[in-house]
Amino acid sequence: MHTVNAESRRVTRSVPSRLAVPAGVLAAVAAAFAYVGTVDPNEPGHYPVCPLLHYTGLYCPGCGGLRSAHAFVHGDFAAAFQDNALAVLGYLGFAVLWTVWVVHAVRGRPLRIDPRPAQVWSLGALLLVFTVVRNLPFGGWLHP
Repeated sequence: MHTVNAESRRVTRSVPSRLAVPAGVLAAVAAAFAYVGTVDPNEPGHYPVCPLLHYTGLYCPGCGGLRSAHAFVHGDFAAAFQDNALAVLGYLGFAVLWTVWVVHAVRGRPLRIDPRPAQVWSLGALLLVFTVVRNLPFGGWLHP
């Protein structure tokens, strides 16, 4: 049900309708985690091999991400962090961002994500440093 505020001419939706998209995103992410939690990536043949690792022997920033998600679903946070530390930080970042999104939706405010160029470059630099370090001899502790 939509109501129109005569002063601002803005359409105001009900709280359940404002929560539909965040709930859908959460359902999709939960389904993906449930699948990875059920179909073990540690057993060969269930998932494709990382092409970068297969052809070059180098670990990409996502290598170990499925194993990390599998361990995370099963509550083995140390193994999840060992498999891909950056992925675990991504899971936690998603949880925080999703929570902020829900709070904004309940309050009727749109969530606006407008990162500054420095933030985008910093994230890219973090991915690059993580990738380089995990492929150097002293970065073996970051191997999946």
